[in-house]
Amino acid sequence: MITTPTIRALSATLFYATAAPALAQEPSRPATPAPTASPGGLTQVARFDHQVTGVTVTKDGRIFVNFPRWTEDAPVSVAELKDGKPVPYPNAEWNAWRNARKDTLDPKTHFVCVQSVVADPHDRLWVVDAAAPAMAALVKDGPKLVGIDLKTNAVTKTIAFDPSIAPQGSYLNDVRISPDGKTAYLTDSGAEGALIVVDIDSGSAKRLLAGAPATMPDKSVTVTYDGKPLRRPDGRGVEFAADGIALSPDGGTLYWQAIKGKTLYSLPTDALTGWATAAIVPESLSDRSLTAKIATIGENGPADGLIIARSDGRMYVTSPQDDAIKVRELGGNNAGLTTLVQDPRLRWPDTFSEGPDGTLYVTTSHIQDSAFYRPDAPISLPTELWSFKPSAPR
Repeated sequence: MITTPTIRALSATLFYATAAPALAQEPSRPATPAPTASPGGLTQVARFDHQVTGVTVTKDGRIFVNFPRWTEDAPVSVAELKDGKPVPYPNAEWNAWRNARKDTLDPKTHFVCVQSVVADPHDRLWVVDAAAPAMAALVKDGPKLVGIDLKTNAVTKTIAFDPSIAPQGSYLNDVRISPDGKTAYLTDSGAEGALIVVDIDSGSAKRLLAGAPATMPDKSVTVTYDGKPLRRPDGRGVEFAADGIALSPDGGTLYWQAIKGKTLYSLPTDALTGWATAAIVPESLSDRSLTAKIATIGENGPADGLIIARSDGRMYVTSPQDDAIKVRELGGNNAGLTTLVQDPRLRWPDTFSEGPDGTLYVTTSHIQDSAFYRPDAPISLPTELWSFKPSAPR
């Protein structure tokens, strides 16, 4: 879920060719592609003209996606899918930030570079704004977690992250919300991997395990594609730190791993909370104490998105380097990882969400096809949203 060279601006006329709030579509493609089933069980839900990363499905079936500013100045950051078309959400103004307007629009009240969207059970949409276009310098006052009331479609909470939580070089990646709606857990996949724990009511946050082996890239791992190391033109490989994150349905266990990694880690969430109302930060929250509580669950290999399905309690894992979605049993007899779907159209399966009927949705962000790794790549990279129905556990 990441990238970094020069940002190339996209003309605003590509976004609002008319006054309509939907994203402009390429004339050569149908505006609303119909869902199509595949022999591997995949159904194409939508196709986009821009690089998508996050997806979330609400308890009443609304679908939201986001488009980060990576190798283009994306014309929209957060969108709701309506009749297969992405419509800026919660409104056009929150999506009005552009690289060229950096000095004229307030990053506190606009989406700068959104990496993730997650709906919680309390009718709120949470938006992770990494505020680092092209994975380069952070835009001052930009990193934030934004809460939107799904009933009124209005922003009701903005939790800003100062440099102690999101320092230069950071890239806030993904988020999970506790079942009671009081705590948010985020990963930082930037130069120094970390976990970030947020007390939603107060808006206070803690940056934890920064630079610890469990949140950093694994130097022994090389992310490959088509059997070859995936590298940028200057020779650098994939370097993403703590990225995929999952929370057990009861909220008791947090899981995460680095993309440039192979190991899935976990912590009990009660080791991460309880500090917001404390007079002093408890010693139990120190990195030294937390490191002793980290559990090694197993090896996933390089992976991006993680989710634990409500419907069956299994963990689903995206495996970008082999176009696959895999599944891990989390019970006592952990049999490791098995491949559920492998399909060449799953070009960098990125982020999961679960629909109200148990259907799983996954974005394909095509990172290996982007200008970060292919200098001849188009500025606007077409991507997709897929769905599939998991098979029953054996």
